[in-house]
Amino acid sequence: MQTEICKKLGIEYPIFAFTHCRDVVVAVSKAGGIGVLGAVGFSLEQLQEELDWIDAHIGERPYGVDTVIPQKYEGMDQLDPEKLLQDLEKAIPNEHRAFVEKLLNDYGVPDAEDSNGPKGGLLGWTQATAEPQVEEALKRKNVKLFANALGTPPAEVIKEVKSQGVLIGALCGKIKQAIAHKKAGLDFIVAQGGEGGGHTGEIGSIVLWPQIIDAVGNLPVLAAGGIGNGRQMASALAMGAQGVWTGSLWLTVEEAFTQPAQKASYLSATSEDTIRSKSWTGKPARMLKNAWTEAWDHPDNPKPLPMPLQGMITYDAIRRTSIYADKGNAQEVSFNAAGQVIGQINEVESVKSVIYRLVTEYLDAVDSLNKLLPKID
Repeated sequence: MQTEICKKLGIEYPIFAFTHCRDVVVAVSKAGGIGVLGAVGFSLEQLQEELDWIDAHIGERPYGVDTVIPQKYEGMDQLDPEKLLQDLEKAIPNEHRAFVEKLLNDYGVPDAEDSNGPKGGLLGWTQATAEPQVEEALKRKNVKLFANALGTPPAEVIKEVKSQGVLIGALCGKIKQAIAHKKAGLDFIVAQGGEGGGHTGEIGSIVLWPQIIDAVGNLPVLAAGGIGNGRQMASALAMGAQGVWTGSLWLTVEEAFTQPAQKASYLSATSEDTIRSKSWTGKPARMLKNAWTEAWDHPDNPKPLPMPLQGMITYDAIRRTSIYADKGNAQEVSFNAAGQVIGQINEVESVKSVIYRLVTEYLDAVDSLNKLLPKID
């Protein structure tokens, strides 16, 4: 299972684990894959704390960082973070702020006890606020990989990351996006099918993966969207992918900091329980359906704002429903990002168990296929 990108990164298995949990990052890297920490949502100070902890616990294992610098968003020409925040705050209608607060109150979500805590802001989501995250991560000797979740990263970011000997790539859901990534000089591409969790397009994985792999030639492609077992991993590698990019798989592991009530929502969900919605970030993202997604889809209610405005008004909702996941009916208005593969994740496993299960199932799948070949005397 030593693909070329595995060799470059010094990892044993081509398993890339996207997560917002530092414990999962460390556990995956120690088990032979590579953990990738999602930086969006962290202030620079919080990110520094997370990376310090990872550095202190990961030993000599490599890990990655995922940032969000969209190719198109409101205020993208403003590179002064403070001025950008001021301008965007003025652009948010009071109607939308009131609607968010009403939803949280209607479903019994308490105010955060820390009344001085953040009430939104730009914790990533823009070039002005994500570039400092990149700079902080590049100070870490064990950071060997960067990924951008939405679009081709800015040329200056690509140049800076590559100058440090760190691999840089980006996610995409269309062939034209993959070609743009290659032209920009990225080191790898993550091809995410529409069944994947979080920000995703509409084309299914089994159709998207081989088309992108063929379109970019020898540039390494990681397959994302719908991977929860070794058979699915084998199918991705059989199509020419050099690894699998996984996310939903790590939401319910023992090491995840997911609150018990939220974890229960994931474990009980079926593949039919997800929906693509703009209701949390302003761009289509796959998540569990609930009263929140239905409310934003109702014709009589406000429509989601463009990115990053929608994220600015929903940040406090994410924070409060995370803290008070088991209060009132918080799960009805929680952001439970997940792909359709969540339907086959129905028990809590350790990270090490998940990694070893994927590898064993992969080997069994390959062996099963080999047995179908005619014997040659």
